[in-house]
Amino acid sequence: MSIFRRDPRAPGRVTVQEAAARTGHGGAADSAVAVLLDVREPDEWRAGHAPGAVHLPLSELSELSGLSAGAGLTAAAHARPLVVICRSGNRSRRAAELLAARGADAVDVIGGMRDWAAAGLPVVDGRGGNGTVA
Repeated sequence: MSIFRRDPRAPGRVTVQEAAARTGHGGAADSAVAVLLDVREPDEWRAGHAPGAVHLPLSELSELSGLSAGAGLTAAAHARPLVVICRSGNRSRRAAELLAARGADAVDVIGGMRDWAAAGLPVVDGRGGNGTVA
């Protein structure tokens, strides 16, 4: 038996395929239950993000500490499960932990936008054209 136990309150982790399915990017947009929350910085977001994602940089999310789980999120994202993504998975893990500590239903995406793009999932830039992962 391991002495290391996962904290049951810690957020889970999902693959990009699971994230796409939960957020309606897997082909059935009407099946979207969760909100894809991108926590990268504005320049990264403008270069390329998943269509329909909500943008709230980790730096801003961290400043909202002590507030409700939905603080800083759009009205459409309130009271919905959150699938948190960044470039590679490090910032999204921290963001999901912050959100879970505030009572949100949040998971982070393993491999982030790099794996999202590599899986052939859609990426758009700030003008709606083809985006890149910065």
